Amino acid sequence: MLILSGGTGTPKLLQGLKELLDNFTVLVNTGEDLWLNNLYVSPDVDTVLYTLSDLINEETWYGVRGDTFYTHEQLKKLGVDEFLRIGDKDRALKIQKTLLLNRGYKLSEAIEVQRKALGVKYKVLPMTDDRVETKILANIDGRKELLKFHDFWIKRKGEVEVLDVIYENSLYAKPPEEFYKLSFDKVIIGPSNPITSIFPILSIEDIKKEIMKKKVLAVSPFIGSSPISGPAGKLMKAKGYESSAVGVYQCYKDFLDILVIDEKDKELAREIECEVYTTNILMKSLEDKIRLAKEILELL
Repeated sequence: MLILSGGTGTPKLLQGLKELLDNFTVLVNTGEDLWLNNLYVSPDVDTVLYTLSDLINEETWYGVRGDTFYTHEQLKKLGVDEFLRIGDKDRALKIQKTLLLNRGYKLSEAIEVQRKALGVKYKVLPMTDDRVETKILANIDGRKELLKFHDFWIKRKGEVEVLDVIYENSLYAKPPEEFYKLSFDKVIIGPSNPITSIFPILSIEDIKKEIMKKKVLAVSPFIGSSPISGPAGKLMKAKGYESSAVGVYQCYKDFLDILVIDEKDKELAREIECEVYTTNILMKSLEDKIRLAKEILELL
């Protein structure tokens, strides 16, 4: 089983899946990775690692539950521009990853070291060891500007007109070597933002080619025209897709076999040309996550 993941919706589903499965591989978006004051930050990868090791802060779906922020606050007092709020324990993981990368480790190799150290039994792979960066083409005061994702979402709070989203360097990127060794026949695309969490993964040609050969199920991150979280609606429209479960189908229609949508959207099923399953897709409790995961596994 291969699961494509970003940093919020899909980790919730992973909490349910790991209660039911002993083995799966998570292929994680790295389009939002960045260097921040010489610290390598891989937000979606770290969220998946923390989720699978039961450390995740479920209030933010970023960082470690119960973390402190002494270093972050002190850096701010010293005048360091650290726009991401990084906790102390979380920073330790990022420092180790940075040290490993600086010693010549590939990103996938650094993640493997950390996966084992955290006691995670499931395989976690970055979508690539190459540098692929998601950028937002925005209209800023009548000028087109290409923004890094965190400039768009953290610094500007997503409050700009989005013209397009690009995946810089994806044409030249390859998946990590370990991806070619995987044996899987089914793929789950979690309820992550299609444009900035899943499309970066699929922008790598060798990954998309392999996925098109498999049975693929996706979970919609929309209820009605509203995303469950994040800026997915605005970004879907910028890429020419409807902001709804129908738009999610349009994103994945080249290879999608089953789409799971919310029961409130059941009337949209007639506009979707693959198998559609309707259920409650909100995951507020562990019981919700296990229930949805069980339904997905039965469908597959």
